Amino acid sequence: MSKEPNHKLAAVMAEAGASNKGLAKRVREVAQRNGEHLGTTHVAVQRWLDGCGIQRQTALFVAEALGDKLRRRVTPQDLGFPGATPALTPAVRMGYAGSLAETLSALDVLTHQRPGDGPSDEAQLPDADVHSAALSWLVSRPEGVPAEVPATRRVGMRDVAAIRTAAGFFMQLDFQFGGGHAHKAFRHYFREDVLPLLGASYSVKVGEALFQAATEMSQLLAWTAYDSGNHALADRYMLSTLRLTQVAGDRMMGARILANMSHQANYLGQVHRALMLARASVEGGKAASTPRAMALFAAHEARALSTAQDHKGAARAMTEAERFFERADGSDDPEWLSYMDEAELIGEFCHCFRDLGQGAKAVRFAERAVELTDPKYVRTLGFCRMVRAQSQLLNGDLEAAVTTACLAVEAGDALQSARFQRYVGDFQREVSAHATHPAVQQFSGQVRDAMNRLDDE
Repeated sequence: MSKEPNHKLAAVMAEAGASNKGLAKRVREVAQRNGEHLGTTHVAVQRWLDGCGIQRQTALFVAEALGDKLRRRVTPQDLGFPGATPALTPAVRMGYAGSLAETLSALDVLTHQRPGDGPSDEAQLPDADVHSAALSWLVSRPEGVPAEVPATRRVGMRDVAAIRTAAGFFMQLDFQFGGGHAHKAFRHYFREDVLPLLGASYSVKVGEALFQAATEMSQLLAWTAYDSGNHALADRYMLSTLRLTQVAGDRMMGARILANMSHQANYLGQVHRALMLARASVEGGKAASTPRAMALFAAHEARALSTAQDHKGAARAMTEAERFFERADGSDDPEWLSYMDEAELIGEFCHCFRDLGQGAKAVRFAERAVELTDPKYVRTLGFCRMVRAQSQLLNGDLEAAVTTACLAVEAGDALQSARFQRYVGDFQREVSAHATHPAVQQFSGQVRDAMNRLDDE
């Protein structure tokens, strides 16, 4: 039985202006940068065009090679290789991507994974990869959105507006119910409705807005993975999102990604990594960021310095954050920065004073943060209450600390955040020396009941 010629592969090769020999060479290069050796020649390409089979991994390399040439995402299915689906594993090469096509391919793979699917002890990206990515971004130049390409769909500003509306909806779900809530719907929307648009046809103006909106959603996927406790997955999302900001030259969003990475590293006790990323955020963002954004970046540097017990450095960074915030008028701030209000800044500072062991200041700032925080930011409110409890304990006021912690747990919704559960667990360990105290016993019982209710909901 004769084979059917692969018209899809032929069409994409023609669009890319790739000859058999040229494609074979590109496939070998892609394989090499992915740590593989292939002896692909023009003969193999002709066999694929004639309809012969192809190995799954080779098909992925062919798609990446043509995607690099066209500067858009190309899948094996686009090339008439239906059996070559992406591997559902984060073990793809996850350094700082060398091309847009490689970035989009990595994001596509990541969106097939739920935060709860991976092993809890899966390794994060090594420091060397993270440092290299930060440096690559710092010295990068705007890549420019892909030029007009033949495509069946034309993207307009209405499409961009729809993505931003969806991002706002998912962000509110994240703030109120934690990173794991609606994650499946979020991943599906990003994979099926956002990524395909990046390979469609659009003007330069629309393309820049489109890539900015896509990075907003991608960073939220990274953040929700982090909040769910899957730090390896969060790492990979953040690195891919950082690379995505390079297309439209969105330095402010790129600096935000570095600040988020610093936040995660600080949470995990990776002090040197947190400090390096925070400083890269400040340096990389200062030429193109609003004062409000710079206040956020400086606050993250203060958090890292506080964890490092650098009292002088932390005080300097907090002062810088305050000065930037005083200059913020909101007129040029992007929508994604709307949560960075006075309550958020003071909340960052109360964490700093707690980590520096300055209990009185930590209590005062935590109380002010709780007072100012909009109730819709349920998780943020829970964090500030727990920091207040830890700070009261630092001051030797056990009963007040337990009362505050009980109030934080009583709110309930924040418990869906793995990070908030960690705050509660840390506090339980801190009061374990007083395990026989009636108030502590009551608190432990309340936590058990709250977690049981969470399992039932």
